[in-house]
Amino acid sequence: MRCSVSGAGIDIILYFAKYRNMNLVFKALSDPTRRQILQLLRKKPMTAGELAEHFPIAKSTLSAHFAILREADLVEPHKSGTVITYMLKVSVLEEALLAFAETVGVGLPKSAPLKKAMGRAK
Repeated sequence: MRCSVSGAGIDIILYFAKYRNMNLVFKALSDPTRRQILQLLRKKPMTAGELAEHFPIAKSTLSAHFAILREADLVEPHKSGTVITYMLKVSVLEEALLAFAETVGVGLPKSAPLKKAMGRAK
């Protein structure tokens, strides 16, 4: 069975994909622990153990936070043996913020005011 998607269908898919990604990013940013993890990773890539030293929570809880950050594509994990090093992916955050700004009309140029027609219709 062959499926064909029209140009409008692809636009709809891309639209929902963009907003799904934006939703995942904002879900990840909704928690103060995850925001603090991102702030730490802004300085440099860090291992899960190094990050854990900054939080008085169980490693399993921290692992759940890492999973949400990975799902939102905000961090990139690199595994070497049993050590996982996380790196911040700023571009994903920027894209989500730009998509949100677009959604609410922030940063878009104001449309020119409409002028009254002065001539006769042809």
